Amino acid sequence: MSTPRPRIGIFGGTFDPVHVGHLVVAEELRHVLALDRVLFVPAGEPPHKPDQELSDDDHRLAMLGLAVAGNPAFEISTVDLDRAGPSYTADTIALLSRDRAASLVLLMGADSLRDLPTWHDPGRIASLAELGVASRPGVTLDVGELVRAVPEAQGRIFLVPTPAIGVSSSDIRRRVAAGEPIRYQVPEAVEAYIADRGLYRWTSRRRDAPAARPVATGATPGANKPEVTSRA
Repeated sequence: MSTPRPRIGIFGGTFDPVHVGHLVVAEELRHVLALDRVLFVPAGEPPHKPDQELSDDDHRLAMLGLAVAGNPAFEISTVDLDRAGPSYTADTIALLSRDRAASLVLLMGADSLRDLPTWHDPGRIASLAELGVASRPGVTLDVGELVRAVPEAQGRIFLVPTPAIGVSSSDIRRRVAAGEPIRYQVPEAVEAYIADRGLYRWTSRRRDAPAARPVATGATPGANKPEVTSRA
């Protein structure tokens, strides 16, 4: 009787910085989809964010290492950092499928799945990996329409309800630049790393930043959605 191939989740993003939303979603998808491991893949040149100035690869990689330490199911791959050119998901999955005798599951947010038909070579992505999708309230998906656009995705999409964590990397960068706290939004070791290296302090507090407005009793302030990322 042959041994079943391990199931490995591929979780890509800029991770600039990695935050608790990334970790919570990765762990939830790992559990529900019965993944043996989750491979975090920091992007080298994200094609969907051509104008974003990224922190040095070494910083992003170091923060990611601090964040996943202690979870034996979490690992890091530098496959996108080690090659030149745009970090197209199709190429990343192809490289990883060659190097690993495993069943691959691409992890992404519902908004990323909705945009899949616009990605580079989406059919190759869906043919090489199942799609593990973190579904969230407020994001509408028409899976039938998506499958018509990407037939290879038929039967390979798995929607998983995940906790709503109102944290994003862009807001963390903004908060650090404004001198606001990020405690509990990133792992403690990542918070210390950001402070020690003086990361994200390239922007001064805006004079015209809107003041916080009082919230009516029983209301919930709006929050940014978690960056559960994949790359186009």
